[in-house]
Amino acid sequence: MSILDEKQRQRAVEVMEEYLHAPAGIGGYAGGKTPVEDDAELDAKRVEVIQTLLHPLLSSFLDGQISVQDFKSKVDSINKKNELWGFKGIKGQMFFNMVVNVAADDLEECKQEMISALAAPDNDTLASSRIKTFASYVKRLGEAWVSAGNTKYGAPKIGSIPFFLSYFWQVQNRQLWPTYYTTSVQALTDLNLWQPTDDIASDYVAFKKLHEELAELFSDKSGSLFDLYRVEHVLWYKGNLNKAVIAKPAIPVPAAQDDARPSPPPNLETLPDSYLPPIISVLPAMSRNEPAMIEAAGRSGISLDRAFEKYINAAFSILGYETKLLGQGSGRVPDGLAYADDYNYAIIWDGKIRADGYKIGTDDRTIKDYITTQSREMKRKRTYRNIYYFVISSCFADDYDDLVRSIKMDTDVNEVIFLEIEALVAMVEAKLRDPLQITIGPDALQRLFSCSGILTSRNVQDML
Repeated sequence: MSILDEKQRQRAVEVMEEYLHAPAGIGGYAGGKTPVEDDAELDAKRVEVIQTLLHPLLSSFLDGQISVQDFKSKVDSINKKNELWGFKGIKGQMFFNMVVNVAADDLEECKQEMISALAAPDNDTLASSRIKTFASYVKRLGEAWVSAGNTKYGAPKIGSIPFFLSYFWQVQNRQLWPTYYTTSVQALTDLNLWQPTDDIASDYVAFKKLHEELAELFSDKSGSLFDLYRVEHVLWYKGNLNKAVIAKPAIPVPAAQDDARPSPPPNLETLPDSYLPPIISVLPAMSRNEPAMIEAAGRSGISLDRAFEKYINAAFSILGYETKLLGQGSGRVPDGLAYADDYNYAIIWDGKIRADGYKIGTDDRTIKDYITTQSREMKRKRTYRNIYYFVISSCFADDYDDLVRSIKMDTDVNEVIFLEIEALVAMVEAKLRDPLQITIGPDALQRLFSCSGILTSRNVQDML
């Protein structure tokens, strides 16, 4: 029996056709390659890594030949060297780490529970049963962890289980078990093809059946074989295309108003998919110093630089930080501060509008001076465990290793992050889509700041 009605099937086919005919470089795909070409290379690499590394390792674990700690470490090593699945994120490796960590008092039980859960089921009923059984185990671990006086943020989240288990099931049979990607779920809901519930076992089975129906539909309409990987790619394309469109919003010129009556709603071809408020969706265009942004700022009675700072500050507020906007008119200071008192860290940040990307100039001495002043002031009021310095701009082209080393040696800053503005936008959208899952703590956003360097929207997507 079909899950989708005729309108839903038509909408799904439209996105499939867009994907198949998309030109090179669209929607965040590698330059010079079409999405189809890029994804074909990705799939070939995934199959090779599965056959040579992941499947033999998983088989050894399921046969009881290696410990759960060794298995966890080796899976982590493989995925760090082969970033093909996004497994290192909060629902993959981080979830795995948390489970093993909170199960430290009985790792043999943890091993047996993992073996039972990770073995690919024979049918949908068994898949549902294994998800429920493993969820009961993880819930028990988390409750014991919190009862022992530990923070709830260190406990593994039940919502990560469908992705975690289906990743290993797909390693064993990629023709039968789709991986429960957050991006895929979001694309299905954005297309109004499916809405998940709070029952993770039922949701995964419905997700699988929908992938099977889409594979059959796409194969029929395109005349070429669509397996689960290719269905995945259509959904990823939809998600990436949404983000690309969000990054370049149209800026309407406000019409003169003769009275106080509200403006009519805009004409829309389809309902919007984005969770982003307008002040966040315009940040990428602002960061590139686009003429439409300059004109819109002028009509609003503010400089584009100051508007950029205000909107970045708003983004940090939406994420859940206590914020303080500094910047223009405040002397030699950073543009803003963001505090995460519950997690014992703070962020010092600067926003840089650049059409061609940010390049370090002669202001590194000034940067170190005010970082030192701000970090000392922060630590006078409260001893933060970590302080991060962010430079936020459209993109970054230079090698910043020397600057990073210099700042970390000469100031109290733990890490220096060059944050591409689209990465900040991606964080906000993820937070608004799933506010309970995406915290600003070490179980989510703070994890992104643990290593100095450039932070891109792809990094955010892989982690969250």
